[in-house]
Formats: sequence, C-alpha cells, structure tokens
Amino acid sequence: MQIVYRAENIIDANLVKNALEQEGIPAFVSGQYLTGAVGELPPLALVNVMVAEPDGPRARGIAERIDAELAEVRERPESGPGWLPEPV
Repeated sequence: MQIVYRAENIIDANLVKNALEQEGIPAFVSGQYLTGAVGELPPLALVNVMVAEPDGPRARGIAERIDAELAEVRERPESGPGWLPEPV
C-alpha cells in the first residue's frame, strides 16, 4: 500500500477515497480514528488515503484533482462554516 493523499481532516480523506472508488480504485483511509487523540499526539499528518502500489500513479492524479477542487471551494468568500461541496 502507498499513500496517495495526506488529508487535513477525515472529511477530505473520505471525499478522496470515494472519488477513487468511483473510478474503480480500492482505497483505504488510515488514521481516521487517531483524530480523537489529537491533544495527546504530535501535530503530524494523521489521516491518509492509501491504495495498492499498481494503482498509485492513477490514484495520485485523481487525489490531486480533488484536492485542487477542495482548495478552490475553501477560497470562496461564501465558504464559511457549514459549506458543502456540490455533489459530483
């Protein structure tokens, strides 16, 4: 398994995971249960999306596209707390 996306939070990780699975790439979110212990752990990238080695290059491209879309949505002025991305 290899990491194709280091997420800021579990929501972003699961958005990427779901996008990969829609493209036929099995994916796994690692570290999502560690976020509850954040006060006791060092501030590192805890939540990652992982795929099998052969799927890595294709999955990385998809993850980068989703990450760019998330960044674009976050920059919009109307994207305050409670915003939801448009369904894909």
